[in-house]
Amino acid sequence: MHRILIIFFVFPAWLVVGLMHAAAQDESLMVVEAHSGRILIASNAAEKRPVASLAKIATGAVAVDWALASGTDLGKVSLVAPQTIAMVGGPNPMNLQPGDRLTLRDALYSALLGSDNLAALSVADHIGREMLQRRGKSGDPVAEFVAEMNRLAKTLGMTRTRFANPHGLDRKGVRHYSTAADMARLSIYAMRRNAFNFIVRQPDRQVMVTGLSGLRSYRVRNTNELIGREGILGVKTGTTQAAGPCLATCMDREPLVREKPDGTKGVTPRRLIVVVLNSPDRFNRTLGLLSQGWAVYDAWLAAGAPIDKRSRELLSVPEPGS
Repeated sequence: MHRILIIFFVFPAWLVVGLMHAAAQDESLMVVEAHSGRILIASNAAEKRPVASLAKIATGAVAVDWALASGTDLGKVSLVAPQTIAMVGGPNPMNLQPGDRLTLRDALYSALLGSDNLAALSVADHIGREMLQRRGKSGDPVAEFVAEMNRLAKTLGMTRTRFANPHGLDRKGVRHYSTAADMARLSIYAMRRNAFNFIVRQPDRQVMVTGLSGLRSYRVRNTNELIGREGILGVKTGTTQAAGPCLATCMDREPLVREKPDGTKGVTPRRLIVVVLNSPDRFNRTLGLLSQGWAVYDAWLAAGAPIDKRSRELLSVPEPGS
């Protein structure tokens, strides 16, 4: 039997900070409005734990940032799947083999939509080599890419996160972890990038691979069952034995247009980010949290959007270099 615990913070107005099932005490979650940074619902949000393929959000964000910084067209640059993909397990929706060629864009589609670990490793290997070359360094290209993932995490204030690989698979003796709050930060940041946003909102995508037998075509389907519902834009699913079922979700509403005291119009964009970690019914859990989150946010706006303690009530997500 489930019971519901409701926690209120009281200040000039009020804010609901928790609404969760007591039976799911091992679950971590965070609901935040992305534009204001307003934390709406949280439970165990600072607890370090594995996040499975939610790590690929960082992989995609680093790849898109690198493309922007280097002036690279993701659809025109071809990568070669490295020999090391033979050591990676999990989904392989493109039947990717060492030596296969595909564009960076198609590799990102497969990694972010199909949760393709081999594609994620291929992206890291290619971009890591480019990073080493441009920086006049030598070394392991995947390690260089993962270091960039961790540099991004540090810049975003993800102080309780450590990435160990570009795909999120568990490896014996290798520690990697994050938190619901840190993954919310990362999701807010990644969804600001148009290329990333466009990829993760697709229900499916046709991708092309060139191998020894010639050109192959595959349709990669989004593992996020919520894609297609009104306002849902992504972002990523993840599951491993250590992490349990995980899901990060972004939902937009139409901007709120209100008249200011001076008679001009004010436009307030609205976007919720929901992260659930180790949540057995992650999709329905997320739908419930989206509904609850919007209700809390609407009440907060109606009360004048009061802030009492910024460090506790707001999730700050800076732009690198700002």
